[in-house]
Amino acid sequence: MKLHHRVDGPAGAPLLVLGPSLGTTLDIWRPQLSALTRSWRVLRYDLPGHGGSAPAASGLTIDDLARAVLDLVDDVGDAEDGEFAVGGISLGGAIATAIAAGQRQAGQQEPGRWQAGRQEAGEQQAGRQDRVRSLVLCCTSARFGEPGPWLERAALVRASGVAQLAPVLAGRWFTAGYDGRWVTDMLEHVDAESYAACCTAIASCDLTGRLAAITAPTLIVAGADDPATPLDQALTLAQGIPGALLRVVPDAAHLASVERADTVTSAIAGHLGGDSGHAAGMRTRREVLGDAHVDRAVAATTGFTRDFQHLITRYAWNEIWNRPGLDRRTRSCVTLTALVARGHLDELAMHVRAALRNGLTPDEIGEVLLQTAIYCGVPAANAAFAVAQRVLAEEA
Repeated sequence: MKLHHRVDGPAGAPLLVLGPSLGTTLDIWRPQLSALTRSWRVLRYDLPGHGGSAPAASGLTIDDLARAVLDLVDDVGDAEDGEFAVGGISLGGAIATAIAAGQRQAGQQEPGRWQAGRQEAGEQQAGRQDRVRSLVLCCTSARFGEPGPWLERAALVRASGVAQLAPVLAGRWFTAGYDGRWVTDMLEHVDAESYAACCTAIASCDLTGRLAAITAPTLIVAGADDPATPLDQALTLAQGIPGALLRVVPDAAHLASVERADTVTSAIAGHLGGDSGHAAGMRTRREVLGDAHVDRAVAATTGFTRDFQHLITRYAWNEIWNRPGLDRRTRSCVTLTALVARGHLDELAMHVRAALRNGLTPDEIGEVLLQTAIYCGVPAANAAFAVAQRVLAEEA
């Protein structure tokens, strides 16, 4: 499955993946987009047969959809250090839950057209759920009730089309009196067979036993008046996911993120806010060291070094380099001196290049190193001059 998608937000920012609800398109996240793209690179996708995505055949499962989203993340290639945050509304939330919980264990099979090759795909996904740095679940569930009503809806849509559901869905998506026609109009862009296939995926969905495997910090948003995923289903998620936080939005039905957009946006931004320092630090790191160097460092990051990379990005490149008390030229002078004093010659070479990017001339770099001969020692300065001369010649 190739899912239609859009990516918005600053290059180098951490990746946030957002999924829509059944019957809607990626535009369902439009009310949140402006706030979230200040610190995140936001990837939104359409479900199969919705919006711009190609239709899907029957036999879909939640895990099939989760794998398609993971493949999309890898294809886009914007996940810094391979990590990303993920969230979704309703069906999109179940997909996000499946991604964060990881693949089913071997032997736990479920029906579907894509049975062949599923073991290999499962092994790949099982190694990917630890890439989820944060999880946002809006008006969703680990199990969407008994399968019968979903299978009946699938049959109805196959017989009569999707558009005839609009009046019923409007009453479930919004509280009485709310005008959500811009959302119900999305039904016109939904393929009936694909909608029915998603209904069968929901019918077979039961993620309850997999919630305890989720390790990502999790926010659960529930509409107080949601008839589609009632509050007890949100409580099941909150009790099953270790450390999850539940936010109940008053006067909101199933699409609380639309009906009470400001409240939900604030909750999501607050939950994700812990990574805003990473985004700012990554921008500064790229500006000072250059994209080529940072790209190499990111590509070399492993599970063992991932936390260290996050540490230096957040604290060195944001908390220190972004402080207003000194300009970057001065910070480069201080950094060169400290590296000479400690004999960190590999780091010194990197920061000689950084000093040039920050506006120091070769003569000014020489003056800094000359002063280190007095305060750090002649042997240290001698080694530093050799490194700097080599780097300056390469840059020239």
